[in-house]
Amino acid sequence: MTTTNATMKQEVRDLLKSIETGESGPASIIDSHKYIQHNLGVKDGLAGFGELLAQLPKGSARVNTVRVFQDGDFVFAHTDYDFFGPKIGFDIFRFEQGKIVEHWDNLQEKPGSPNPSGHSMTDGPTAAEELEKTETNKALVRSFVDDILVNGKMDKLTGYFDGDKYVQHNPQIADGLSGLGAALKAMAAKGITMKYDRIHRVLGEGSFVLVVSEGTFAGKPSSFYDLFRVANGRIAEHWDTIETISPRETWKNANGKF
Repeated sequence: MTTTNATMKQEVRDLLKSIETGESGPASIIDSHKYIQHNLGVKDGLAGFGELLAQLPKGSARVNTVRVFQDGDFVFAHTDYDFFGPKIGFDIFRFEQGKIVEHWDNLQEKPGSPNPSGHSMTDGPTAAEELEKTETNKALVRSFVDDILVNGKMDKLTGYFDGDKYVQHNPQIADGLSGLGAALKAMAAKGITMKYDRIHRVLGEGSFVLVVSEGTFAGKPSSFYDLFRVANGRIAEHWDTIETISPRETWKNANGKF
């Protein structure tokens, strides 16, 4: 079965929107025999997905998928949710023979106000450019996360940016390398540590690259999803979600977060 990139992206949009509309049709894209769930609060398989939706108060969900990208068999989406409360989330779906067979996500509570530079967690460009540079941009972003966030090689930091031109969507951090530096300094003063231990996945389409990493934030095991926009070989923009990984005894499936 041949499935175009545009079709896969639309199928993901429709599936996510069905959380709001209650339509059952879009869920047919899920392979009920193979579906592997990595959201640790949801039981495995298609039945687990259905059970979660059944718990939603009728008419309460809102889903606005802001951007969707595709990398091979993977489609990843960035969505503004009201789903048991306002949240911003990244979802990754793996396709096999035209059907969705695996799902990962990372959700963070949506803040009530913009960040210090006036940005929300989802605004900004939505269309991928530099499509011919996908692999180059993925390699650049992987190196950035590995050098700076995993290994703390701060002497390499400025080489990844065009001066102080850097648009930041993290709710606590202002634009620019100066904003990032000020935020890290403020966190350190409060004794809040953020440590990236390993990169699990790097997905990209053109100018947009998503990195899935594992580490700790404020002493708690955490999952980091960082979306970067690359322009002319430099990192130009950043969106993210940070989610605490719940204790293993509370997991509703045995597939792990990653």
